[in-house]
Amino acid sequence: MRPWPKPPGFEAAQWDELEAIVARAIAARSRTVQRQLTLFLILLEWLPLLRYARRLSRLDPARRANFLDRLQRAPLLLLRRGFWGVRTLILMGYYGAPPPPRRSGIGPMRAVWEVRR
Repeated sequence: MRPWPKPPGFEAAQWDELEAIVARAIAARSRTVQRQLTLFLILLEWLPLLRYARRLSRLDPARRANFLDRLQRAPLLLLRRGFWGVRTLILMGYYGAPPPPRRSGIGPMRAVWEVRR
């Protein structure tokens, strides 16, 4: 079980592709950068313990969002850089993964042509 929520509309195949994209991006980095990322992720998991007496994966969604919001604006440049680096990896995986299947059956272009008729 993953300690973070799945993006809405993602199925197992899209989630696996997201993880594969991020894993390839991390594997392409130097060992030093990989160690820095590992250390930052450990720090990210345990840092909320100081304020909320819980790890990040154990926080409710509101407190997790509050913590991450504060972290992205942290006065310490190193924390902000780490946050934005991890965020970039997540977005790379999300937007690089194939889109989830459409549920309505009518794609956006088809809907536009239907309106123009």
